[in-house]
Amino acid sequence: MASLGSALNVAKIARKLARVSYYARNIARDLAPQIIFRRRLPHILAQADHYDTAALAHRIGYYNRLSAPLGAQQYDSSVARIPMSKSLYYYDFKEYARYFPRHLRVSHLFGDINWIPDRPAFVKSRPLAGDNRNSIVFKLDKFRHFYFPPDPTAFRDKKPVAVWRGGSNNPKRLTLVQNFSDHPLCDVGLPAGEKNSATHKAFLSPADQLQFRYVISIEGHEIATNLKWVMASNSLCLMPAPRFESWFMEGRLEAGKHYVLLRDDFADLEDKIRYYERHIDEALAIIRNAHDFVGQFRDARYEQIVSLLVMYKYFVLTGQIEAHDRVLELIAPGL
Repeated sequence: MASLGSALNVAKIARKLARVSYYARNIARDLAPQIIFRRRLPHILAQADHYDTAALAHRIGYYNRLSAPLGAQQYDSSVARIPMSKSLYYYDFKEYARYFPRHLRVSHLFGDINWIPDRPAFVKSRPLAGDNRNSIVFKLDKFRHFYFPPDPTAFRDKKPVAVWRGGSNNPKRLTLVQNFSDHPLCDVGLPAGEKNSATHKAFLSPADQLQFRYVISIEGHEIATNLKWVMASNSLCLMPAPRFESWFMEGRLEAGKHYVLLRDDFADLEDKIRYYERHIDEALAIIRNAHDFVGQFRDARYEQIVSLLVMYKYFVLTGQIEAHDRVLELIAPGL
């Protein structure tokens, strides 16, 4: 137990250091002459030829579903004047916008966006239902969402219990804690709740939660923050069907393949836990599939190319830049 506690403390310290590194790296990028980045753009995009171009084009088209040139647009800012009020969003967006001319104009909505804007805009998340072409998904708030803590504990060596911690900003979350806070197969609760309430439970970090075999993921205002690190771990992800998606492409997740589907009222939660306790091999197969899905986001250069081309496509379709034929093949097949 002492070694486990030490490992958890190391993970927490590493996370704090990573935050310091994140800000230091991005502040340094802001201070550097921006022309350096603009000159590097052609070289970076040329490396797209090292990847499967059909898969690359599909992924670009998934995030940016605009398919025809746009007419006159209203914009929120220029590349040079992106607002810093939400610093994590600013740095994640500016990381790629700085590769384009400063005068180009963009529309963006920073924060937890759970609606479709009335004009094309870059967002962190969008509804899966409806015509969501105006929602151009970008990799925003990634320090919080694209966090993959190490998980050295094998599934069989974890506690045979389902865990969840979070805020009460969604009716499904309240349903879970109200019905299962005292269930012997669950450790679920609201860290911010009243301490004398039955639904209150002590805070657990991601590293703490990964000591459990089953981790429940539930959307909040929009996407579920913990989904990525759960699917990257050796725990089994249990969740209701997602209603929103982000850069993680939640809309491409398959129930029974990448995660275990739960009813919205969680009435089947106990049955699902007991089932996978009897069918460990099936649980391990889902975990392997989840790891494969997460793997596509671990190639930093590929992620950079996709991000730049998603933004490039926006500037082309808004008539602000022209693309040569090779780039057009990737960002807008058929145009």
